Amino acid sequence: MDIIDKRILHILHKNARITASEISNQINLSVSAVGDRLKKLEASGMIENYTTILNSTMLGKSLTAIIMVALERPKYAEVFEAFVNNEKDILDCYYLAGDYDYALKIVTKDTASLETLIGKIKNVEGLLKTKTTIVLSTIKDVHSVLPEL
Repeated sequence: MDIIDKRILHILHKNARITASEISNQINLSVSAVGDRLKKLEASGMIENYTTILNSTMLGKSLTAIIMVALERPKYAEVFEAFVNNEKDILDCYYLAGDYDYALKIVTKDTASLETLIGKIKNVEGLLKTKTTIVLSTIKDVHSVLPEL
């Protein structure tokens, strides 16, 4: 990946809907060359997906929480991960090293719906403990890593 590919990735990161023609104007490269580079970046796996980021508040989900989860033993991980994958309000799940096994990012309607979800989490077999933190505001929310220019 050269500097031109990196510049293309930075442009796409700001707006994934930008056309190859608009990219070509910004980096002084032909539209066909930009198209070829995009295909190569996609084929290599560098570009995994193009997506739309929705406004959760406008969808009626204005409460974000981080829930730390510890399991009794690793043998319960498969059951817990299956539970996580079936809960629509759990947006992210990270397997951790340290005092807790998982960190969950929850986006839900309100404290009542959060309480319901916490109750479901606490009923998952093998759960040892949880720690819930309410997010007051988001300072930084970046959805992918960018290459250095």
